[in-house]
Amino acid sequence: MTSTRLLSCAEKQLDLQHPQVMGVLNITPDSFSDGGSLYDDTAIPLDKILLNAQRMIDAGARVLDVGGESSRPGAQAITVAEEIRRVLPVVKALKTLDCIISVDTRNGETARATIDAGAHMINDISAGSDVGVMAAVANSGVAYALMHMQGLPQTMQKNPQYDQVVAEVAQFLQRRYQACLSLGIGAQRMLIDPGFGFGKTLQHNLLLLAHLEALRIDGCPILVGMSRKSMLGQITGHDVDDRLAAGIAAAVLAVQNGADLVRTHDVKETVDGLKVWSSLVAVI
Repeated sequence: MTSTRLLSCAEKQLDLQHPQVMGVLNITPDSFSDGGSLYDDTAIPLDKILLNAQRMIDAGARVLDVGGESSRPGAQAITVAEEIRRVLPVVKALKTLDCIISVDTRNGETARATIDAGAHMINDISAGSDVGVMAAVANSGVAYALMHMQGLPQTMQKNPQYDQVVAEVAQFLQRRYQACLSLGIGAQRMLIDPGFGFGKTLQHNLLLLAHLEALRIDGCPILVGMSRKSMLGQITGHDVDDRLAAGIAAAVLAVQNGADLVRTHDVKETVDGLKVWSSLVAVI
């Protein structure tokens, strides 16, 4: 069952009575799926980005997630200055559209700059490893997504190990959630994310997908992102550009098992898949 509460996102609210979709805008040259499609190393192609963003909104995305640093397995970190160069003009441009603007960052300086520019949410794959991110969120009214990751993007897929993956991820998220509360980040502003593909084998990912509801903390909404990921390639044998059907199936299963917000590159198709699920639930 999905959460019935509203997520507070600065001056906006995200209604999670029904599952919602977050569209991905990667402003990077090297993201695993769409790296380079919205990136230019001299000038950020805002017209192209806005066109793509509006298409996602028209297709049903309520949230757009802007990322300036690739977090694919093996990705190398970039400087904070470069991350800000990539994402700040995009955040400012998106303010003209009807959406909730999320910024995918683990850097406190980037979080502060983009919140000041009008971001409504910070999506932190490190769940506050940089305390500056948590401080920036605490001093604002934006929403905060806390994700579990074992290791760092450079090394996270090199033999990840757990004794009990569901319990360990749940315990980690609980600790980070409590740390946020202690800093004054209200429960109505937080989401949790199990971090599919971030330091997990296929078996780990499947166990987390099967037991999503076991991760929920005090009714906190659950964000998931499996779109085009290698776990789907391992299951289907398909390359990254041929994982659409698997991504839709994963999104529907995630929502069925408790997810409230689905992060995806394929907004229209994912929204359609969730409409079918919602229609069935409405008559049961």
